[in-house]
Amino acid sequence: MGNCGGNKKIFCTFEPKKQKTAKEMRFIGNIEAKTDAKGRAFLPAQFRKVLQANGEERIVMKRDVFQQCLVLYPESVWNARIDELNGRLSVWNAKHQMIMRQFMSNVEVLSLDSSGRFLISAQYRKAANINQELRFVGMGDVIEVWNNDELNKTMMDQNAFSSELETLMADNINGSGKEE
Repeated sequence: MGNCGGNKKIFCTFEPKKQKTAKEMRFIGNIEAKTDAKGRAFLPAQFRKVLQANGEERIVMKRDVFQQCLVLYPESVWNARIDELNGRLSVWNAKHQMIMRQFMSNVEVLSLDSSGRFLISAQYRKAANINQELRFVGMGDVIEVWNNDELNKTMMDQNAFSSELETLMADNINGSGKEE
């Protein structure tokens, strides 16, 4: 409760603005795009809408840890990931500091221009083998940016995918056929 009437002693309640959590942010889809001569790309409209709906103004771009692609993190998601990583690392452990340094280096904080474009620097285009054509892949709370050929190399064939998904999901179902 706060005094919002000055000397009039009128009291009001202030409710903090509810922040969207990373769990409420969902990017889905697989969208083809191109970069222009300067390396700028339009973030697909459906992804821009998710960012805007969640009040996100900036994104963090980093090369993926496991694959040859780039990852775009909404700033709040990036901050949550850094907090999670920090919670697992000790400042008194040299190897932990090396992990944090490597994870945090070569990160770019980006803002979209008025047209919804952002620059993929030459360094990042080279790291992800992106020429002019690329693909945006929604991965829940982050967006991956791929070279088409590299993305295709990471995809499972349909039978293997179905089998793995069935095995994974069966682990969450009890004997009655219902989720636990």
